[in-house]
Amino acid sequence: MSEIVVRDSVPSDVCSIAKLYGHYVKNGTATFEITPPDEAEVERRRQTVLTEGLPYLVAESYGAIAGYAYAALYRPRPAYRFTVEDSIYIHPSHLRKGIGRLLLAELIARCESGRWRQMVAIIGDSANAGSIGLHEALGFRHAGVFRSVGWKFTRWLDTVLMQRQLGVGDEQDA
Repeated sequence: MSEIVVRDSVPSDVCSIAKLYGHYVKNGTATFEITPPDEAEVERRRQTVLTEGLPYLVAESYGAIAGYAYAALYRPRPAYRFTVEDSIYIHPSHLRKGIGRLLLAELIARCESGRWRQMVAIIGDSANAGSIGLHEALGFRHAGVFRSVGWKFTRWLDTVLMQRQLGVGDEQDA
């Protein structure tokens, strides 16, 4: 594996992030979006994550973005304020090189150092063995499957629900 640096994202990463995410929107089932968001929308979403004090990370390989990951609030209602959802996308030329593990491990560590107690993964397509395996390897448990909740590329898609405790989780009051 080439030298990989995991770091906080910066505004100049947005173009690369938008292109990478656009690839998955147009060609994959990890996301159920149909139309790739433009750079302005990607930056707006990034700022929303950062405003919540949550991490938005990139993996850089020799100056190029090899992947990115972020944690966002799971839902907006106040009772969910201790739960985050992770998202992770790896450049197709960097798959199966350990970059996803580096990004997700750092994302978990950053969230554990904050107020968050649970991390959920909502994985698009129950056939997404790479993402399911990555999450399992980093301590996520299967929490269920929503069957046929998405329609993309002329077929029904499931979402796989996984969950991981952060820090003390529910072992003590908030």
